[in-house]
Amino acid sequence: MTDSPIPARTENDSMGSVEIPANALYGASTARAVANFPISGERFPRPLLRALGLIKWAAARANRKLGLLDVEPAKWIERAALEVAAGDHDDQFPVDVFQTGSGTSTNMNANEVIANRCALLAGNAVGGHDPVHPNDHVNLGQSSNDVFPSAIHVAVAESVRNELLPALGRLREALTSREQAFIEVIKIGRTHLMDATPVRLGQEFGGYARQVTLGTQRAARAIQALLELPLGGTAVGTGINTHPRFAAEVITDLRLKTGIPFREAANHFEAQGARDGLVEASGLIRTLAVSLFKIANDLRLLSSGPRCGLGELRLPALQPGSSIMPGKVNPVLPEALMQVCARVIGSDAAVVWGGAGGNLELNTFMPLIAHELLGSIRLLANATRQFAEHCVAGIDADTARCADLVERSLALVTALVPAIGYDRAAALAKRSAATGRTLRELCLEENLLPADRLDALLDPRSMTGD
Repeated sequence: MTDSPIPARTENDSMGSVEIPANALYGASTARAVANFPISGERFPRPLLRALGLIKWAAARANRKLGLLDVEPAKWIERAALEVAAGDHDDQFPVDVFQTGSGTSTNMNANEVIANRCALLAGNAVGGHDPVHPNDHVNLGQSSNDVFPSAIHVAVAESVRNELLPALGRLREALTSREQAFIEVIKIGRTHLMDATPVRLGQEFGGYARQVTLGTQRAARAIQALLELPLGGTAVGTGINTHPRFAAEVITDLRLKTGIPFREAANHFEAQGARDGLVEASGLIRTLAVSLFKIANDLRLLSSGPRCGLGELRLPALQPGSSIMPGKVNPVLPEALMQVCARVIGSDAAVVWGGAGGNLELNTFMPLIAHELLGSIRLLANATRQFAEHCVAGIDADTARCADLVERSLALVTALVPAIGYDRAAALAKRSAATGRTLRELCLEENLLPADRLDALLDPRSMTGD
């Protein structure tokens, strides 16, 4: 028995005829791209498709206001474009991420889907470009070269605002809560992974919270780097075949729809030929990933053990940690976040080289840049949210362990230097290390200082700066 053939229709374009699934909303350009790029199996994510839909919606509105599109077809385009923005037709965007470097295939994919959806709204068959043509009407006043980078800017800015910033806010809240809960817990500090003078556990968490605050500010600056949109530049930045007020009209509607203060590019040749804003945004996201890696790794070290490691923290037990060692529990969420951070740092390298891939009047690495940067934001937001809610929020301190390590630390000798001098203090520390006895015990035995003076100097709270 053979499978029944999939019903198909034939469409013609400038290169000839193409077979397309009969019920597909996309057309010939999309079908050719699907055939040309069976590379990764990955498609563009929802934020980019939403951004494309919003741009096509705003473009139709602008062209209607400017008298370039009749009211009825413009209204159909607006309706169909909003359906694309809402995700109603995501299954009609089959083109692989790795495609022509301008994103033309995906821009045409959007044009064809919207045009064919307009045909259905008008009661006509798909594929006939009646009453809306994908190039002449949906793409009016536009080029892939200004639409696609603008869509990336919109998608990244919205993703940072809607996904990443809320996740960072949740992590900052969780860290601040632990800062307050642990402010009276005294523990040993460490520099070079070696014992150092005491700190409060709350101070450590306060440092982490501040890192996240600064990371949040950097993420917000990523949005600021993306506010200029290339719309209006069309093919090479000259604005050929577009109305002089088109870009301003479109961007006004995009500002209202997104709540983000987008503006027309000050120089369309820069905006067309370079992707420096996206490179800057990626660098800021990478810096955030470095911060989160450090925080996650610190918590992993501080909770190591539980018997034979540092063991100052107890992370929530989330799942069995070994297929062979019963009772073992691992720091799974810090490790997951660290892997995501490593991925983000690697993706930034791809974005950097993508930005460097601008030749003359056009960058031709835009699909890669979009894929890597949007993927980084999604992964970082998801991992950060899980880390905050299921790890950081439930951390406990082992106060007895912290106190014991402080008492046995050789670094407390630092507080004795003003009273007995650096050389005697160093000799005392060496004897403590050699004998295994505490600094307090040796000082009392050798009558180096009166007991009350010694207690005051070796009080770890007095060493924490509070």
